[in-house]
Amino acid sequence: MSTAIPTDTQTLSPITEDDIANYLVQTPDFFDRHAEVLSTVELSSPHGSRAVSLQERQAGLLREKIRALEQRIVDLIRHGQDNMAIGDKLQGWTFGLLKTADPGQLPAVIARDLGLCFAVPQVALRVWGVAPAWADEPFAQGCSDDVQAFASSLTQPYCGSNPGLEATGWLDDPAAARSLALIALREEPGAKAFGLLVLASGDAQRFAPDMGTDFLERIGELASAALSRLRG
Repeated sequence: MSTAIPTDTQTLSPITEDDIANYLVQTPDFFDRHAEVLSTVELSSPHGSRAVSLQERQAGLLREKIRALEQRIVDLIRHGQDNMAIGDKLQGWTFGLLKTADPGQLPAVIARDLGLCFAVPQVALRVWGVAPAWADEPFAQGCSDDVQAFASSLTQPYCGSNPGLEATGWLDDPAAARSLALIALREEPGAKAFGLLVLASGDAQRFAPDMGTDFLERIGELASAALSRLRG
């Protein structure tokens, strides 16, 4: 008895879209041999129901990529300009600290110039552990053990809403402070704090919890270096 030989249609699986895609990827010279295929391929337009040629679709994709790159460049330029402006303000503020010969005037200069240079509506600070010559100054008053412990616990500036902390009482108008930045003052990273700087705004988003703190940390480092002249 003879045995039937299976036909190709019985043994071969249907060709799938993945098979076609893999073949084209593995056969890069296919369109060199069949250039006429490119001119007849039509794709659906992302901007409507009409069909467009492959070349037109590719051109559209390139235009979208170019627009995205242009927007990124614009954003980078804007961020660079913003950072340059902040750097100029920080330099001006630091210059004011260097010009202050009397250490006792530094807390007032720091608070005043931060408000002027960076448009912060309210600024206050306190320093503890000062030399006897400065112990009776206003900036050395109202530094409770709780405030000192809180300042030392800060590993980075606190940014967020006003939770009614004791330090907000140093502000001229605590009720108007809807967002705060609290910056510990310390002689070196990891050391106990010897002061606390409070920045406050009526804008609830000015000092948001998710904002970067690098710039605030630089302010804290510079203020700490200047105020170390008051230490006992």
